[in-house]
Amino acid sequence: MSDPTVTDSLGESLSALASDYWENDAVKIAATLGLVYGLYLVAGVLLGYDLSGQLNSLRRLTFLIVLYSIGALVVNLHWGYSGLFNIGVVGFMAVGAYTTTILTRPIQGQNPTGTLPGLGLPLPIAIVGGVLAATAVGYVAALPSLRLRDDYFAIVTLAFAEIIRITAKASALQEFTIFGVTIGTGGGRGIRTYPNPVDQFFSGPGQPLVTAVSGLGIDGALVPGWAFVLVVAALLGIVFWLIVRLAESPFGRVLKGIRDDEEATAALAKDTASFKIRAFIIGCAVLGLLGIVWQGSQGYIAPGLFVPQLTFFIWIAVIVGGPGSNTGSIIGTILFVGFIYLGPGYLRRLVEQYLSLSGTVSTFPNAVGSLLAGDPQAILLYTLDQTSALRVVLTGVFLVWLLKTRPEGLLGERREIASSIDLEERVRSRRAGSNEPGGDAE
Repeated sequence: MSDPTVTDSLGESLSALASDYWENDAVKIAATLGLVYGLYLVAGVLLGYDLSGQLNSLRRLTFLIVLYSIGALVVNLHWGYSGLFNIGVVGFMAVGAYTTTILTRPIQGQNPTGTLPGLGLPLPIAIVGGVLAATAVGYVAALPSLRLRDDYFAIVTLAFAEIIRITAKASALQEFTIFGVTIGTGGGRGIRTYPNPVDQFFSGPGQPLVTAVSGLGIDGALVPGWAFVLVVAALLGIVFWLIVRLAESPFGRVLKGIRDDEEATAALAKDTASFKIRAFIIGCAVLGLLGIVWQGSQGYIAPGLFVPQLTFFIWIAVIVGGPGSNTGSIIGTILFVGFIYLGPGYLRRLVEQYLSLSGTVSTFPNAVGSLLAGDPQAILLYTLDQTSALRVVLTGVFLVWLLKTRPEGLLGERREIASSIDLEERVRSRRAGSNEPGGDAE
């Protein structure tokens, strides 16, 4: 017979090992991502997807998770570390994408008929130009705005982003000449962007990887799509490393001090305005690059792609994960994209697949009237036709539940302190030591 003491000890050791293993941030992210992947694979099986369909579903899911995660990390840098309530995120993305597009467009006389001219610069130089433009615009926005309180700063950044979008939409800037050079934003109709270099790499005939994948019965078009996802995932890794290093540096500790108590930080002879401006423009530079990689790489941009709703979606991901935690920002993004952003679309397809529904209901009063008359099909049809509205409703319900049950977010309790020494932990250790036999009394 086994010794119960040994069994209990082994159980406690395994439990402690599992607990220590779960404390690893990479394990938390991998487990959350694995859960969402598993659910999407099950949904794909129920919808009858073949292997190509499953891979394409996961590709789109991963693509959005990675891009929203980059935006969430920037918002966490601004809000979680610096206390800057920036809700003009999408404006700096637009600056990066539009600047890079204008710089890469062929110069007048070399562009095809009916297309907007540009400066004809190589894409790498144009990307640098787009990032620098977003940085410069962030600096201009920060100078007057940082004198304002959090709520007023948020209003100013939102207005600044809307000014950028409306400016890009203006008919006067659709095509104009400055210093003898003709350029333009395309106005409300938008503008074609630079070619995606990853797609171009796989576009030639006889690509061995595409051929090999096609030989397995998988759509060869998935190869450049997944390759681009891996490139963007590498960019996410770089941004994550950069922000973590920044947060752990003396510069980052000053930012956290400003977030917790700006007056006390200023009393320590720190130029708080300078620190906030530098943190703000670093984030704006990353947002400019995000706009270049995200919207610009799709082949076409228009002002309608840069609406405030995109900013709010990024903020939701940060709120879900908890401000002040980079790992929480990524986990919050995975949950937001998987369940709230893409989830309603999959729910609609599953319902249509397994329930015999026919017809349409155009208005909510008609749907409610049919429901009161004893026909629940009408309200279900109306809900399925309003996927975008359903996404917003689910967002609101989830946020209300989260703020009521866990207002600090999923990992908000891990908010990093400004000091390099955890004074609270030291006090707890001293108190615990004083309670030990022979311990020093306080």
